[in-house]
Amino acid sequence: MKILLINTPRSPHNMILESAPAEAKKYIHKKLIGPPLGLLTVAEAVKDHDVFVFDTKGEYDLHPETTPPLKELVLKLLNEHKPDVVGTTTIASEFYYAIEILQAVKEYNPEILTVVGGLHATLSTNDFTDPSVNLILPGQSAHTFKQVITAKEKNIPFENIPGIIINKNGVLIKSKNKIIDYNSAKEDFLFPNRKHLERWKETYKVGNNPYPSTYLFTSLGCPYKCTFCAIWCQYDGKYLKRDIESIISELKQIDDYPIVRFADANTIVDPKIIDRLFDRINQEGIKKTFVMDIRTDTAVKYPKLIEKLAKGGLKVVICGFESFREEELKKYNKSSGAKLIHEAIDIFHQNDIMLRGNYVIPNNYDESDFNALSDYTNSHKVTYAGYTILTPMPGTPYYEEVKDQIIDFDLSKYNFFNSVLKTKLPLEKFYENVGKLWLIKKGTDVI
Repeated sequence: MKILLINTPRSPHNMILESAPAEAKKYIHKKLIGPPLGLLTVAEAVKDHDVFVFDTKGEYDLHPETTPPLKELVLKLLNEHKPDVVGTTTIASEFYYAIEILQAVKEYNPEILTVVGGLHATLSTNDFTDPSVNLILPGQSAHTFKQVITAKEKNIPFENIPGIIINKNGVLIKSKNKIIDYNSAKEDFLFPNRKHLERWKETYKVGNNPYPSTYLFTSLGCPYKCTFCAIWCQYDGKYLKRDIESIISELKQIDDYPIVRFADANTIVDPKIIDRLFDRINQEGIKKTFVMDIRTDTAVKYPKLIEKLAKGGLKVVICGFESFREEELKKYNKSSGAKLIHEAIDIFHQNDIMLRGNYVIPNNYDESDFNALSDYTNSHKVTYAGYTILTPMPGTPYYEEVKDQIIDFDLSKYNFFNSVLKTKLPLEKFYENVGKLWLIKKGTDVI
């Protein structure tokens, strides 16, 4: 069976970047760094077949001027590989690209089976009624995808595969059998084969660092339930931890990636596990530069652990401050308080860890709110600060709370860099204020 897996392009919409002063633009995110682990996991599940993975993000980064438009690129891939099955994965802001890919497939050959999964397919299944979509695989679907391939190979009805959704002329029908509860962090974990992405490895770089980085997760899901975050919603609130030896084994397999970004929602949920993991990293002589997401309350509670991680290779931390106001944090159901931000900053700086502190900006901010936030962040400087727009992501509690207030339903703008709600300030002035905030930082690095 010939299988083609295509990673979608990223959304081009970024009004913060467009509105920011020239000196701030280099610090504002322009792309997501790192390989598509989800598709690599799917590829590993069906490795006994003829599988080809194509990363359009990497391709456009590698050849920004010469890469053809998406439809033309897809048709070229179809001609080269003649697949029986084409699969893709998508988040909300890349949804239209996923559909464009599958439409191109069906135009080329209607008999090719098309399959879609990922975050948006999990939380907003009803969006996938386009006739170009045959099957929708929500959740952790690598093993389910393998069942789909087996069923196609043996001409078995897809209705017998648990946990999938079949698109029959725009009507979405759930399969009959009970959903299998896979644990993709433990017994059902699949080692992603990064060799599929060798062509684009040099594009997976952060800032001015000359070395490529890769993602690696130590856990899936999140035990915290911030109202605007889709990660815990995707996993129904479950938090799945990998075994330490499994992580060590994967680290040993990626010598050509000196920088490893732990792709967890929060890397330190169980401090004892991370403590033992870094003991094993030290014992095995693994030398990497590590990037982690760590909460402020975790850093304040476990400063000795932060010191240990820094000695073991932790160089960059991403910290979701979200807000400088306690009332806003309570509204977001953020369980760590603003009063801990300064203390956490000090702990990271004392350990020579480059800290990126991220804030989300509500649509109802006026000039006084922006001035107050600017004053606060100027007195709580981090190496690199990020400011994004509070966005009602489909499938989250925040979306349900404000869905009647949404004025822009273009999903390609749902990437935290565009406002889809009416702003209190004139929209241009709102974006201008957000863009100026990106100049407030301690260092000159882009991380």
